[in-house]
Amino acid sequence: MRKTILLAAAATLALASAASAQQQPAQPAPAQPPAASPPAPGAQPAAPTIQSVNIVDIKELPQATQTQVNQVIAQRGDAGLQKLRSSIDATPKVKSALEAKGLTSAQVIAASMSNDGALTLITKKAS
Repeated sequence: MRKTILLAAAATLALASAASAQQQPAQPAPAQPPAASPPAPGAQPAAPTIQSVNIVDIKELPQATQTQVNQVIAQRGDAGLQKLRSSIDATPKVKSALEAKGLTSAQVIAASMSNDGALTLITKKAS
């Protein structure tokens, strides 16, 4: 259960980072790249790059997992859901994967990102 919650949170952060990175104006590259420095103690590791996108309808999940997803959704609230959907729309690879399945970001209710770059979007069709 914690892993699902953490993965959903990580995916949200990864998508939000991707969206904010696309919104920032381009800056000229420095003449010399800065020296690589080790990450600060306690620093969060960089989010993995999206390698693949999997789309699953919530009804395809086991009942226990559906319950966990619904709990995450309830905790996140509408603002978090809107941020997730905005991030999806700002990420062409993810948006096109949804469109290929005949879906839009409005049908995405949760996301989960694995360390190997597999993004799983959980959708729910309007009832």
